[in-house]
Amino acid sequence: MSDPYPADVQPSGARPAKTSKSLFERLSGMLRREPEDRDDLKALLEDAHERDLLDAEAHAMIAGALTVSELTAADVMVPRSRIDALDISRPLAELLPFVIEAAHSRFPVYEETRDNITGILLAKDLLRCMIDPSVELRSLVRPAIFIPQSKRLNVLLREFRINRNHLVIVVDEHGGVAGLVTMENVLEQIVGEIEDEYDEEAEQTIFADGENRWRVMASTDIDRFNEAFNSRLETDEYDTVGGWLADELEHIPRRGDVVERDNLVIQVTRADARRALWLSVQAK
Repeated sequence: MSDPYPADVQPSGARPAKTSKSLFERLSGMLRREPEDRDDLKALLEDAHERDLLDAEAHAMIAGALTVSELTAADVMVPRSRIDALDISRPLAELLPFVIEAAHSRFPVYEETRDNITGILLAKDLLRCMIDPSVELRSLVRPAIFIPQSKRLNVLLREFRINRNHLVIVVDEHGGVAGLVTMENVLEQIVGEIEDEYDEEAEQTIFADGENRWRVMASTDIDRFNEAFNSRLETDEYDTVGGWLADELEHIPRRGDVVERDNLVIQVTRADARRALWLSVQAK
């Protein structure tokens, strides 16, 4: 007797219909391998990238998001020597040219010494003083938030969101000002460098860091680097020191990588998933 409710049966020799899996389903299938640690997870992401399940941009952003939890405020902060701070004791007429030239939206405010940060001043608040001269500059200063150098970036990013804050002051173990971190500094670890119309192409990128030692941004033009250090880095294929370094290492530079050239020891001190960010250069 025939079955009144026959099951669907593929005709002999027929191929099963193909179903297109979404990127999320394919990536989820890979993650079912249950990575044991963060290195396993990164290896899975690398595999997904190599198999074109993730494009370069998506891979870099996911890798950057993982890296954020491994970095601290000390890794990304603007050092004390590069902070554009305002002396609150000076009159507005003296401060305005500096504010306009620096073109920041927020400025740390100090009194007497740069270690005595008393608050944060928003550039837009200065309009009130210009419209109404009776408004006292000190009344516009907002409280500053201080964090230790060891603060994890993933924790700091969450605090930025919760507190609706965009800038914090980093202090060292002795309570002195070590630098500052903005929300942009943290987000750049995930999405890459964020530039706006106020970023200058010819900014200073080489900084003295002791006797025969310098801190160098990896984005430094090779010609400028060669001129500063009397070196002979090749300029045929790459424009920046970071690009040249990646070619020398034959991989994306990682923190701790070292290359020696022209009596210089070049070490990567800060990097993200895409490239080197900061270098230490030591003369032999």
